Amino acid sequence: MLKNSEDDMDKKKILNGIKATEFKKNNGIVLISLNILSTKYTKLESLYTVFETRDISRDEFLEAIDFLSEEGYIHLRNIENKKEVILADSYYKDIEAKLTGKAHRLLNGGISDNMIEV
Repeated sequence: MLKNSEDDMDKKKILNGIKATEFKKNNGIVLISLNILSTKYTKLESLYTVFETRDISRDEFLEAIDFLSEEGYIHLRNIENKKEVILADSYYKDIEAKLTGKAHRLLNGGISDNMIEV
């Protein structure tokens, strides 16, 4: 019975490692996509289409948006009233995003972040 328990733990470690790697990649995809799309705000709904074509779930996309916003890499605002929002309090289709100066520094090699793969 101990062998199965050890196998389960190994599988969990592997899956957690894969999830962490995908999280870092997803964070990078968001930043790179916003950088390519515009210096203006981009609707999250439009940005999500990049993720759909890569078979990345909406939850994974929103996890990256939330992390990048909370870490100061992207600004989020309401599309209609242009007021700053946080993802937890808003519907993602009502939000648009834009890179911050910190994101530009990261993308251009001025800083690094081990949670973002660029």
